[in-house]
Amino acid sequence: MKPLTKNLWRNIRDSLGRFIAIVIIIMLGVLLFVGVKATGPALKDSLNTTVKADHLADSQLLATTGVSKAQVKAAESVSGVQAEAVKFKYVIGGRASDVVALYGYQKGTTINRLHLTSGQLPMQANQIVLDTAAKKSGYQLGQTYTFTSGSKLARRTLKISGFADSPAYIEDTSRGSANIGDGTVRYFAYIPASQMKMPVASQLNIRFPALQTRDTFSNRYKDAVATKMKLVKQRVKAQGEKDLRAAVYANIVKTATAKAQAQLAASGMPAAAVAAAADQAIKPQLSTFQQQATVTARKQLSTSLTWQTREDLPGFGDYGGSADRIAAIANVFPVFFFLVAALITFTTVSRMVEEARAQIGTFKALGYGKWAIARNYLAYAALAGLLGGIIGVFAGNLSIPRTVLSLYKNYIPLQQVVSLQWPLIALSLLLALIATLGAAAIVVRNELTEKPAALMRPRAPKSAKRILLERITPLWSRLSFNQKVSYRNLFRYKSRLVMSILGIAGGTALILTGFGIKDSITATGVQQYGDVIHYQAIVRLADGKKPAAARDILAKSKAYRSAGTVSGAVAKLSAKGHSLSDVNLFAPANGNDLEPYVSLRSTASNRKLTLPRHGIVITSKLAKALNVTTGDTLKVATTNGQSKRFTIKGIAKNYVGHFGYLSNTAYHQLAGNSAKPNTLLVRLQPQSSKQNDRLAKQLLNHHAIVGISFTTTAKKTLSNMSGMLDPIVLIFILLSAVLSFVVLYNLNNINVSERIRELSTIKVLGFFDREVTMYISRESIVLTVIGIVFGYLLGNLLTAYILYQAETEAVVFPLTISIVGYLTATLLMLAFTGVVTWLTHRRLQRVDMVEALKSNE
Repeated sequence: MKPLTKNLWRNIRDSLGRFIAIVIIIMLGVLLFVGVKATGPALKDSLNTTVKADHLADSQLLATTGVSKAQVKAAESVSGVQAEAVKFKYVIGGRASDVVALYGYQKGTTINRLHLTSGQLPMQANQIVLDTAAKKSGYQLGQTYTFTSGSKLARRTLKISGFADSPAYIEDTSRGSANIGDGTVRYFAYIPASQMKMPVASQLNIRFPALQTRDTFSNRYKDAVATKMKLVKQRVKAQGEKDLRAAVYANIVKTATAKAQAQLAASGMPAAAVAAAADQAIKPQLSTFQQQATVTARKQLSTSLTWQTREDLPGFGDYGGSADRIAAIANVFPVFFFLVAALITFTTVSRMVEEARAQIGTFKALGYGKWAIARNYLAYAALAGLLGGIIGVFAGNLSIPRTVLSLYKNYIPLQQVVSLQWPLIALSLLLALIATLGAAAIVVRNELTEKPAALMRPRAPKSAKRILLERITPLWSRLSFNQKVSYRNLFRYKSRLVMSILGIAGGTALILTGFGIKDSITATGVQQYGDVIHYQAIVRLADGKKPAAARDILAKSKAYRSAGTVSGAVAKLSAKGHSLSDVNLFAPANGNDLEPYVSLRSTASNRKLTLPRHGIVITSKLAKALNVTTGDTLKVATTNGQSKRFTIKGIAKNYVGHFGYLSNTAYHQLAGNSAKPNTLLVRLQPQSSKQNDRLAKQLLNHHAIVGISFTTTAKKTLSNMSGMLDPIVLIFILLSAVLSFVVLYNLNNINVSERIRELSTIKVLGFFDREVTMYISRESIVLTVIGIVFGYLLGNLLTAYILYQAETEAVVFPLTISIVGYLTATLLMLAFTGVVTWLTHRRLQRVDMVEALKSNE
């Protein structure tokens, strides 16, 4: 083995602690960088693979007028379309009178395939397959299940033959809503289609086989589906209108013929001639009847067809949003984490080469070339960087994405797909080599410019200078000798001071950010339903019904406090080339104040906003989406066809959803003076989910009410959103803590190594071990405190930027970091400093003073 190669392995052996520290720091940086960046794609790839295997529909049509065989053929007439009609309706059944999404099972179904978790499919007339989520209600295989008489089924009592998952219901905490029972769908069920007394199917599932290789959450996929669906909708609607027009026309003709026959019979015409005469009498009206049938068919069809995409399915949008938020966080947090790791590694490698000055000088004196000498240290750095990078790459890909996927317990079992992100891996290894190899190259190049004689002598120690604190005589004179030395040394080694503060501040900021992400997402619901919205339920009234009837039902509940009458509508808002649909409009039935149900506060001044007589107040996220501000004009168009332009009079704080608020006067300018209040904002005492369900059931059984929604549902969605990020946040905090400890340990080791002669000198002069330790640790404690303070600021900035990146179209995350986050970050850093101080103390007790103080001359 060549001398330089031997020297390389000897260097690694003699500085094994430093070598391992470099490997660990690089490994942690790469592990988090690669692992978190790979988690977002892994979540999407896993769901894509799962729904592809189960042939999830790309779009579906719900039709109250039914789906004919001709409409199925019309859909399939579009190139690349696979269509299936399914019998579907909401019914009430089970021990607790649950609302159930009931489907008719047909053998050979290829779209939305059921995935059995136990039992068998409903092949016999008396069998039923329940949603796996129904197991939580105590249902088991072999038990009987009964539907209510209003379900209109051929057989109401069936035997549970199996439990299954469906790709249309990927999350087990939400199954959608209905306008029967308590309004909340609890689970789905499948029975043989022959047992459902429905003349035609009510749902049409559409699938595009050619698009199944695309990411279902990508714009490319969504645009392709929208393009295809435009033609599918046209043909299905045209065929539906044709079918309905024929049925309506036949009904009009039949009614007119019967009326004509009755009139002719009453006039005394012989019975044999009545039929022919009646046909002749209505003949001139047939053209009018055709027009009436066309108008009626179009009107009925426009209100009976509801198209949905995958994003409208329960839980689908939340899953995609969660993956996007993790991807957004991955663009910031791991990058910052890696930068901290790279910075410390750069410093460590630089110090390592600088310490080898005498060795480099010796090799130069022996006649070795610059490249041969440099290769020794470059190999050391490259080996540490590559080893840490490779371990980090595989550990990151194998651990973090799979851990997160396994913790998504609210979702159906997913086929875990974690692909190696080769561009990301290449980038992380490149950065790892820049931090190690780059640092070694820079320092070695500088060292090799010096003469061998200069290199073999140690650098002259930096001279001490007066510091600002010395000029404050009353304070400086009260400090002890050791304290004065420590403060002078702090500013004597400025590069170490900066690196220590940056390292500690970075570690503190990373831990703080982990808590901040969690706290801020949780705070979204708290502030939305504490500071902005004060009602607990929204009750929708039937057309033409007065609020008094609904109030009478509500008043019977012990939880009822009050109800505010408002006019509500859903609208599309447009301005400056931007538009946003599904915006909720609210206007008080009287006056211009929504208190005590909604608090409107200005985003600029936090002052209370009063609804303007002739303008509109919109929420902050809506203003941002439309790129408008106070004083701009926007167009408001309701789903009923009314539209008007309003001037924006205020922008209100809001954290979830898009809202527009109008005064009673302004609303009537939009909807017309005939518009009546149609909504109640209800304030309730705190009550359980079962009590909410009971109240909803009572309200929906009343003819005056068509729908009710509780804010607890939205709160639960936000809670799930926060819960889905818990694994990632926990990983952030744990790895940040480990990195912080390694950084502190490494910086302290560098400090001791650089000043070993100084420390040995004061030890020879009679300082006790504890005094020697405090001589150097006092500086570490001061730097730790300063670093923690800077870490608070850096943590807030980093959290704010991540939250900005993680915002969704309708959700704003307010910057919130709890006192627990600050305390945890602070205590961890202080604890790490304490452990490192103890390790330093043990090391200084074993220092060989003779070896450290011997001359290199």
